[in-house]
Amino acid sequence: MQFSGILLDLDGTLLDTLPDLADAANAMRQDMGLAPIAEDIIATYIGKGVEQLVIRALGHEGSPASVDMVMRGLARYQDHYRALNGQRSRLYPGVLAGLQAFRAQGARLAVVTNKGTEFTTPLLRQTGLDAYFEVVVCGDTCARKKPDPMPLFHACELLGITPDQALFIGDSINDAQAAKAAGMRVLALPYGYNEGRPVQSLPVDAIVESLVEAAQWAAGTNPQTEPA
Repeated sequence: MQFSGILLDLDGTLLDTLPDLADAANAMRQDMGLAPIAEDIIATYIGKGVEQLVIRALGHEGSPASVDMVMRGLARYQDHYRALNGQRSRLYPGVLAGLQAFRAQGARLAVVTNKGTEFTTPLLRQTGLDAYFEVVVCGDTCARKKPDPMPLFHACELLGITPDQALFIGDSINDAQAAKAAGMRVLALPYGYNEGRPVQSLPVDAIVESLVEAAQWAAGTNPQTEPA
């Protein structure tokens, strides 16, 4: 066993939540008299939390939304997402097999997401992922979100491990920056969102095609060696 703890992002890493996020964002825009946005555009707005998603979605036409508009949009978005959360979200291929492989290695598992607890808890339960994770750190658990390393440090503390004993797996620049700032090895999956940027540009130790491949990488890597 090479890593004592495996920390994983949620949206774009374990689950394809884009359909529900896009439906909620477009329902919010409709409420505010705005036209819908294509799903692939909304994908580029995901990653820095719900507030930034709303700000970006409302500013899609090029003019920044006012504070009042953002506050109204945030309330409408949350109402819609509360109703839509999990309806069209799906596990990515290989996720369950990968989690099982990590557990077979003796690793303890944690989710570290910028999604709020209100939405994360039911989503994990609906998809059956809650059974795999000892620790769940959400966007409102700590004072700061990814790309700040604070949530990753908090997850390690709850797992009873040090950051150099952990591997972080995500899909975006927020994940890569948070892991590097925390002193962790980090892998990226190529099928997530990453705000529309190529995953090959991320400062990570490796890009793996699936969580199964991530478990194979972890089993054959010494976390004490220098990053590639």
